[in-house]
Amino acid sequence: MAETKAAKTNDAKKAKVNAAPAFSKETYMRWYEMMQLMRKFEEKAGQLYGQQKIKGFCHLYIGQEACAAGAITALTKDDKWITAYRDHAHPLGLGTSPNAVMAELYAKATGCSKGKGGSMHIFDKEVNFVGGHGIVGAQVPLGAGLAFAEKYNKTGNVAITYMGDGAVRQGALHEAFNMAMLWKLPVIFVVENNGYAMGTSVQRTSNVTELYKLGLSYDMPSEAVNAMRCEDVHEAVARAAERARAGEGPTFLEFRTYRYKGHSMSDPAKYRTKEELENYRNQDPIESVRFTILENNFATEQELEEIDNKIKAQVLESVEFAEKSPYPAPEELYTDIYVEKDYPYVMD
Repeated sequence: MAETKAAKTNDAKKAKVNAAPAFSKETYMRWYEMMQLMRKFEEKAGQLYGQQKIKGFCHLYIGQEACAAGAITALTKDDKWITAYRDHAHPLGLGTSPNAVMAELYAKATGCSKGKGGSMHIFDKEVNFVGGHGIVGAQVPLGAGLAFAEKYNKTGNVAITYMGDGAVRQGALHEAFNMAMLWKLPVIFVVENNGYAMGTSVQRTSNVTELYKLGLSYDMPSEAVNAMRCEDVHEAVARAAERARAGEGPTFLEFRTYRYKGHSMSDPAKYRTKEELENYRNQDPIESVRFTILENNFATEQELEEIDNKIKAQVLESVEFAEKSPYPAPEELYTDIYVEKDYPYVMD
């Protein structure tokens, strides 16, 4: 066994904030399993990328899992989700099959985007995940559009729209913020502020370093959230969703988080110190949840280890599935482009 029970317990204690549970046993257990799936899946994806089995771009979410997990428990299965290209964890948490996500990373036909999107363009309509998007900030107005559709159709649903800290420099964000407030759209804008837009710190790119304040110029309710804790994320998203469903419009949340890996697999992350990284590892969201579970006898070490082993098996199964799956057929180049079935392509 690579990691002893005592070592896991010590890691959990490092990450503790408050052992008193703010939510039910079921919620903590769901967070634990959900975040472990995200973490183990991406650790394996990182290994496979190093072996050149996964190619192209690959941006890992390791360290940021609470940003997705805490929000998932605060929203309903009918709400809509959209994010940027660091997009593996959200659909996994929402219920997309690990097999389908891994196959997409392998560019296989059985992937959730039929092997045509790859790492940056995961999409799953079945769980209302409307995609990862490769153009920085492009998903922000799209998220406002999703919210407009929900309001127009009187569904009572909200759209949660994630972006990285680099995206707040895009003009499209300000246009979307203005329209969302003007029309009181049921949208929750979330900036996952992990401190670095690619390799450049927020302090070097913006006069406004407390990013949530950007929403205040539109009179948009805005706040900073400790997004290394599922509890804080859940509570902030629940408040925002309640406002949106009541017809009071959007909210802007700054999720203060951290990625343990570089911006992408090609980034050695030499722009930060080992001490900074270690400080955030000591706030690890999975270990924080693990500590609360153990301290409140929600589960034993053995029961958590059984969950870990189940997840490891799921991830290995997803790799096997991806490797055995076929690549898309050449004629797939011409599908999923236009709604028109007989679009007259020039094929000579």
